[in-house]
Amino acid sequence: MPRLMKLIRRLSALALPLALSGCDLVVMSPSGDIAMQQRDLIIISVVLMLLIIVPVMCLTLYFAWHYRRSNTTAKYDPEWHHSTRLEVVIWSAPLAIIIALGAVTWISTHKLDPYRPLDRIDASRPITAETKPITIEVVALDWKWLFLYPEQGIATINEIAAPIDTPIEFKITGTTVMNSFYIPALAGQIYAMPGMQTKLHAVMNKEGVYDGFSANYSGDGFSGMKFKFHGMNNDGFNAWVAQVKANGTMLNRDTFLKLERPSTRVPVTYYANVENGLYNAILNMCVQPGQMCQDEMMHIDMMGGAGVDSHENRERLEYDTRWSVEAGPGATHPATGHGAKQGTEAEGVNNAPAAGSEAGEGQGTAPAQLNTNPKP
Repeated sequence: MPRLMKLIRRLSALALPLALSGCDLVVMSPSGDIAMQQRDLIIISVVLMLLIIVPVMCLTLYFAWHYRRSNTTAKYDPEWHHSTRLEVVIWSAPLAIIIALGAVTWISTHKLDPYRPLDRIDASRPITAETKPITIEVVALDWKWLFLYPEQGIATINEIAAPIDTPIEFKITGTTVMNSFYIPALAGQIYAMPGMQTKLHAVMNKEGVYDGFSANYSGDGFSGMKFKFHGMNNDGFNAWVAQVKANGTMLNRDTFLKLERPSTRVPVTYYANVENGLYNAILNMCVQPGQMCQDEMMHIDMMGGAGVDSHENRERLEYDTRWSVEAGPGATHPATGHGAKQGTEAEGVNNAPAAGSEAGEGQGTAPAQLNTNPKP
């Protein structure tokens, strides 16, 4: 029996490395400077906590062994009740750890703030005045990711690329439920919410292809809401932009309204041109013609409201995107009585047109004139 138990223990010790070999340890071996700093923060925090945990566990085992009943040489002192020296050690060590953790957390919280522009490319290269960042606008849809490049004038579905050693400014929003934009090799996750813009500053330092996904459950097609991030040198990135422009179609308001319909397992899709102001319309929830944009509504409120005439603006403040009675995948009928989105596939996605064909030429109609009469 003892031999059997010893064999089982040895087999378990061998099985542990085999089990861990299938784990993706990208969080602990990232390729972007922000993710590296976050990894270092994890390691520092764990080590500081282990300074208390390991001695406590070792002393617990030692006391249990040393003061066992069969050890007649252990000192027995039933009248012992206090030791100043022991109390100092017991309280000062955890207090020092807490102070150190608090200091590290305070510094890292400000230094790694996702809204804070970067001040370095990596540990040895600061950002200079000549360093030009790249801006990428991110939109979380059901159940796919839309990436817009305002400087390059292109857009993609479920594929993103950026030159290495170049600061990236992500502007992130959504159209329906909350999602979480996450590229583990690049930086930490940040939420994508409709009607709100979040930001993330990051930089990729190594060439390669990295996984990205939504880290927040968002319904029926959540498991397929993944994309690839391509870290390239400058020449490779310029070639990728040229490829998108050569093989892409037009992304305007009409195309986007069809694109935002729920669809799953969406293939990579390119858009060579993007209608001006589309991202701002998505952010302010006024892509559909006649809708009032959120920033316009907030301006009316700031000016004192529209008074008794404000009821005329109500129909243009309807932001329920479930605008069809035909239910889509994973959709439900809310208490408002509005139906779910259509179950038809998004245009240019699952049934993507051939490269070079136009997905739509018409421009979106501008919202109707707002009723901004002041209060009487």
